[in-house]
Amino acid sequence: MNDDFALSSAVAGLRVSYSLASLGLAETDPDPFLQFHRWLGESIAADVPEANAMVLATVGEDDSPSTRTVLLKGVDSRGLTFFTNYGSRKARELAGNPRASITFLWKELQRQATVEGTVEKTSREESEAYFHSRPRSHQIGAWVSAQSTRIPNRAWMEEREHSFREAFPEDGPPVPLPDSWGGYRLIPTAFEFWQGRASRLHDRIRYSRPPNGAWERERLSP
Repeated sequence: MNDDFALSSAVAGLRVSYSLASLGLAETDPDPFLQFHRWLGESIAADVPEANAMVLATVGEDDSPSTRTVLLKGVDSRGLTFFTNYGSRKARELAGNPRASITFLWKELQRQATVEGTVEKTSREESEAYFHSRPRSHQIGAWVSAQSTRIPNRAWMEEREHSFREAFPEDGPPVPLPDSWGGYRLIPTAFEFWQGRASRLHDRIRYSRPPNGAWERERLSP
């Protein structure tokens, strides 16, 4: 009990004072995609580790939310793209409810960006192009993993990896794209940009767009 109390007290005492920058409404770009490009680019330039890491939130059939960290692999005027196994939990949940939210935390810059929208699969051609840009070991890993399913032990997975390495040798033809693997694109309906400030009076700028309308910006209370 004492150890639990000590840990709880230690966690409660963890805090950082934010003072690196500010974010005014007039300083943001009218286009949230350009604002996102700016912040992502600044995060990469600042050597933020895995600046493309994002927490993806989805909702299951029983309305239970679930989250996991995935990697952004493309962003353009259509939306934000990531890749995964089409049999995974996130894929099953997106099939039932395509609404999702993703959050980037660039803590070295005391920034966070959240994007909400609807998710759809990318084309087979887009999935093929990205799949063949990956290291060969990652390509084989896509064949090995039956993502989110229960397996007996790690040895079972390692045996599958050995089997697929033999099936797709280094000196053989390119590893084919599995039917069970490919991309998703989140088409944004809202963006929020958060900049940490002193006294927890953070800056929050939210973009939203009504159907067939232009993007609108507003400041939110922290």
